[in-house]
Amino acid sequence: MSTIAFQGELGAYSHQACHEARPDHDPLPCPTFEDAIAAVRDGTADLAMLPVENSTYGRVADIHSLLPHSGLHIIEEAFVRVHINLLAVPGTRLEDVRVAQSHTVLLGQCRDFLGSHGIRPRIGADTAGSAKQIAAAGDPAEAALASEMAGRIYGLDVLARHIEDHDRNTTRFLIMSRDPTRAAPGSGPIKTTFVFRVRNIPAALYKAMGGFATNGVNMTKLESYMVDGVFTATQFYADIEGHPDDPPVARALEELRYFTSALDILGVYPADPEHFEGGGTA
Repeated sequence: MSTIAFQGELGAYSHQACHEARPDHDPLPCPTFEDAIAAVRDGTADLAMLPVENSTYGRVADIHSLLPHSGLHIIEEAFVRVHINLLAVPGTRLEDVRVAQSHTVLLGQCRDFLGSHGIRPRIGADTAGSAKQIAAAGDPAEAALASEMAGRIYGLDVLARHIEDHDRNTTRFLIMSRDPTRAAPGSGPIKTTFVFRVRNIPAALYKAMGGFATNGVNMTKLESYMVDGVFTATQFYADIEGHPDDPPVARALEELRYFTSALDILGVYPADPEHFEGGGTA
């Protein structure tokens, strides 16, 4: 059976993404993002599921700097609606809970619920790992904030469902493969993801972006980050709608190449139809 690697414990939201996008693959939990990438590179896993951004908290740290050197290719995107649940050992009542443990990001997403029930937040290494610890401790005064999948895996009861403060909290994932196969042009909505560095000339970024606007290519994401620990070395990560073989995209990329010192396409893949922008320009 094929295998898909992810960072975290079984029951993590990344595991949920694997289950929803590739239910026919065995999940392979990994301690770090680097380990998940390495598992695909060395053949231990066929695919990797990597989170890149969250609608509430923005980009996932480290991912953008890992992707260009991963040796892997983006073949698909996936979105997971992040529902937060209060999980506790069987028989626990909501009024018994005094402490809720989870990743710091999740704790910040359900402050209203915790405050209204007098539950003290406690930082854990991650969501599913917190559920695993709470199950092992067996203390009804302690609960975890995690997915319902984590509750099923570790034998915890759901005391309260969907307690997040924001009702649209969603995480975007990229499915990575050793196979560089690209989606075919004309096969439906397509996204192209690439990284680039601009040449050391005045207004280089402004000029590089001009080709996307003049050719009507919608750029859905543009982020910058430093590389090699140097303030003057900046790399840009971009998502656009369209295929490199589409004439407008081809013209825009050709103009981009003129103003860049490096350009690397990370993937050409089907866009999720529910999250496809389908219009606009850079």
